[in-house]
Amino acid sequence: MEESSIDTSRELEVLEAELKRLEAEYNMFFVGRLPRPPWETRGRVNALVRRLDRSRLQTYGDRFRFSTLQARFATFADLWDRGLRAREEGRPGPFSQPRPAAPAAPPRAQDRILCVASLRDPLAEMDKLHALYESLAEARRETGQDSVPFHKFVDVVRQQVGALTQKGSEEVAFRVAMKDGKIAFTARALRGVAPSDE
Repeated sequence: MEESSIDTSRELEVLEAELKRLEAEYNMFFVGRLPRPPWETRGRVNALVRRLDRSRLQTYGDRFRFSTLQARFATFADLWDRGLRAREEGRPGPFSQPRPAAPAAPPRAQDRILCVASLRDPLAEMDKLHALYESLAEARRETGQDSVPFHKFVDVVRQQVGALTQKGSEEVAFRVAMKDGKIAFTARALRGVAPSDE
């Protein structure tokens, strides 16, 4: 009896390893790294599940472990079959990769100003800072670039404000614009701005 329990434990270990391998192979197939579905591995897993299902599992632990693996295999098999059906029918399925954001329309060539904000103390004017950041992030997304982390953006703005206020400017105007399909982020000193002008 003990020997059959040891054999069952070994078979359950083999089933678990084969199921992990099958999951990995299906993942590789759906991302295009395998030319065809892993039918051989799936056949082995299926045969193991059937054999263990027919055998009399002695311990509660083995029965629980087997039922968990069996349920996992059934769930994945259903998912894989739906993915294959969707692929054959030419529609997105559970494994379809989101397509890279291809430019739906050709990039607009006209120059445009996306945002202008004037700042005296960036940390005290967070609403303006956020609006400026969002317009820059949107422009970067539009041109296929990653957005800059907010804290780095804040550092750049603070440095610009600090440098230009040292040269006598009371306020600094920042502008996000698109020029020839490229992003222009500029800072310009505003001289002679009265403090009451807000």
